[in-house]
Amino acid sequence: MKYYVIVGEPSGDLHGGKLMREIAKEDAEAKFRFCGGDLMAATAGDESMLYHYKQMSFFGFVQVAKKLKTILTQMDSVKEDIERFSPDVIILIDYPAFNIRIAKWANSRGIKVYYYIAPKVWAWKERRVKSLRKYVDRLYTIFPFETDYFRGHGIEPHFFGNPLVDDIAERKSTLPCREAFITECGLDSRPIVALLAGSRLSEINANLPDMVALSREFPDYQFVVTAVPWIDKAIYDKYIAGSPVRYVNNRTQQTLAHSVAAVVTSGTATLETALMGIPEVVLYHVPWLYEKLKPYFLRIPYISLVNINLGRESVKELVRANLKMEEATRELRAILPNGTERERMLADFSELSTMMGGDGASMRFAKDIVNTLR
Repeated sequence: MKYYVIVGEPSGDLHGGKLMREIAKEDAEAKFRFCGGDLMAATAGDESMLYHYKQMSFFGFVQVAKKLKTILTQMDSVKEDIERFSPDVIILIDYPAFNIRIAKWANSRGIKVYYYIAPKVWAWKERRVKSLRKYVDRLYTIFPFETDYFRGHGIEPHFFGNPLVDDIAERKSTLPCREAFITECGLDSRPIVALLAGSRLSEINANLPDMVALSREFPDYQFVVTAVPWIDKAIYDKYIAGSPVRYVNNRTQQTLAHSVAAVVTSGTATLETALMGIPEVVLYHVPWLYEKLKPYFLRIPYISLVNINLGRESVKELVRANLKMEEATRELRAILPNGTERERMLADFSELSTMMGGDGASMRFAKDIVNTLR
């Protein structure tokens, strides 16, 4: 069968790559065409890629407005490419602003649409639920709490676990020992606190300065920012030069595995950190206007996937326009070794891991996709 897969950001490439690999195992005749990244290309080949996600990744009202002509051109190109490829199904992965429009178009032409990793409509833009119900043939979720949510809105979702569990399990076997890691990265022997400042330029600019300031309060610990490879090192250097913070590129899971705690922005990173059993504080610098208007736009009380899934504040969320260093210091100290909140948080993370399901989620999703199409 023929599968057209669309993602628009790095996490989509990660999950899309695993899903395509598993589909290929289930369907020996599988042919792929996609918009994605290098991990998806590892299965389908570069020649099967129309756009790399780096060409499609636009966030925020201002950036979208500036690139609107480019976005519309890309959307037309994708539609034309889909028609030429004539797939049995289009698999959309998150990236709702773009993908829901593709779903509407595909539905009008009788093309099956499967949505893998449902948009987070339970947090914001709930109006998109109507589009999912109307234009999507099969909706896959990766968080257990989403089942009741979507059923309550007239959609029967399908949950087979969380593919992030697979990613962590796969990489665990290849992680270097601590001694090798600190030698390779030029680190010293002090305990490590990982800094996950985000995967987008705007997040790094907003969050890394606060993280650097926090690092100065803990001279007995080694703070390491886990850089992403698509952001130039000069961006990080602008904030960490002359500070105690060390730089490590494209080794997030390795850094976390050898850390005693982490300071993390919101998003998938909060869940990844928890599933690896690393106590964390969530820190997110926001404009003062967002802080004031947050109760009117955000439909849920938390921003971290840890707290959202557990339904309680397990990890402290410091979502501030102006970070109070005394508060941040207190919360980080509480989860360091011998801290008052550390053991409680680790117990919460064990509960969370059980909720997410065991290894093999990507395989189970792929089996369902192939079998339902057959």
